[in-house]
Amino acid sequence: MKKQVRGKIIIGTVEGDIHDIGKNLVAMFLEGAGFQVHNLGRDVPTSVFVEKAQEIEPDIVGLSAMISTSMETMQEIIEDFKQKKLRERVAFVIGGAAVTEDFAKEIGADGYAEDPKKAVRLCEKLMRERR
Repeated sequence: MKKQVRGKIIIGTVEGDIHDIGKNLVAMFLEGAGFQVHNLGRDVPTSVFVEKAQEIEPDIVGLSAMISTSMETMQEIIEDFKQKKLRERVAFVIGGAAVTEDFAKEIGADGYAEDPKKAVRLCEKLMRERR
């Protein structure tokens, strides 16, 4: 019997940041919860997020940043999705030591999660809202 996929998620650590332990934990928790996860790795350029989104049409894009100098890239990615008319199709979730709930709101992300369990709950909530 094939397990039903709860949603498709692209996840990656944004360009300028090589930290990925937390992001990998979130990806594992999401997979365990039934999501199809495409983990792009670390130091991922904006263009790679866009190309993968065009390829697989995800429900959610997860962005991670552990260092403050890479936070700006999160906003650039969301803006690039807007310019390419992809933003209305996906929800953005951010996380990592450098970011906060306020920052998520500031850049137009749909949510922030501070740990893997909260990330799963947030993604489940976003999927319920999409239906």
